[in-house]
Amino acid sequence: MVTAASNIVGLTSDQLATEARRRLERGAEAADAIYADALLEARYAPEDHGLGDLSSSAWRRAFEVRLPAIKTRVEEEHPAYPGSRTTKLVLATHDGLEMESVLIPMGPDKHTLCVSSQIGCKRACRFCETGRMGFLRDLSAAEIVGQVVLARSVIGASVTNIVFMGMGEALDNADAVLQALKVLNDKKGLSYSQQKITVCTVGNPEGLARLAELGWRRLNLSVSLNSAIDERRSALMPINRTFPLPVLQEALVTHPRRKGFVYAVNYCLMPGLNDGPDDAQAVAAFVAPLGRALVNVIPYNPGSQPLTRAPTEEEIDRFLAWLVEAGVAVRRRTTKGRSVMAACGQLGNVDLRRARRDARREAVDDA
Repeated sequence: MVTAASNIVGLTSDQLATEARRRLERGAEAADAIYADALLEARYAPEDHGLGDLSSSAWRRAFEVRLPAIKTRVEEEHPAYPGSRTTKLVLATHDGLEMESVLIPMGPDKHTLCVSSQIGCKRACRFCETGRMGFLRDLSAAEIVGQVVLARSVIGASVTNIVFMGMGEALDNADAVLQALKVLNDKKGLSYSQQKITVCTVGNPEGLARLAELGWRRLNLSVSLNSAIDERRSALMPINRTFPLPVLQEALVTHPRRKGFVYAVNYCLMPGLNDGPDDAQAVAAFVAPLGRALVNVIPYNPGSQPLTRAPTEEEIDRFLAWLVEAGVAVRRRTTKGRSVMAACGQLGNVDLRRARRDARREAVDDA
């Protein structure tokens, strides 16, 4: 039986070293150097590390460095930083699907990379383009980390922070996401500290329990709330029917975290749907027992089938004022990438699921 080559970008350095000792007769001592090449330079050259032809060939049979391919790259000028751009990357996977990631300028030569964890999403949030795709499949740890390696080494971006806020619900793909977090944190590779990584969830208490198993108290956690009134949240986010607000609130209250930890609570402001004074009061009541929390108010970004229009500046300011009056720490999130469908809630190719389904039907017909 021929064992498939393992993709190095999905492994920690310890895992690579262990696998190399198990699968190779000689040359395993080069594992750390080969690992650094792969994660930091997207380069795979075993022969550069004192290995002979036989050992190098054995490495290439056992391991590989495979990154997603850039299918399209679209950019929007960033208003705050002249010359910088918000960049959406549409990436092709080995099986003909697509995932998307977004490079967001955060200052001179600083970027946050928004990575995807799934292709599509089963949570079906009504305001989200990804949710309209439905769920196609989970991404592997290598495909998640590959987005970071590609952005750094192929695009040449200075990626200082990573947020799991792209396509998919990260905690629905807990096995791959937890492995990806370990790879991102590995000191012999990318070496991102916990504080530089944020995992965002729509409110999956089972996934939060898995995340707690990691024991990382300095990892940032972001919750997509969007309404703190059960019937309204259920209408916008079907997950609320399974895990209503009291269940989510309890999961957040009991989640292990460091002293001084601040929950990021994301609130997509949608005129006529969740922007009233009662909505603001409900948000204040929801975050009160969480300890320190910062509510990020995000103006709604209409997708291919808008639920409503984008809020006006007056409507945004009014809602912010209601939250402040209720004693909530709040920040208005600047819209970035709306013109290239790279803003919050706009990632995803809604035609991809249909194309995938049609291709399967044709394959059955041909058979």
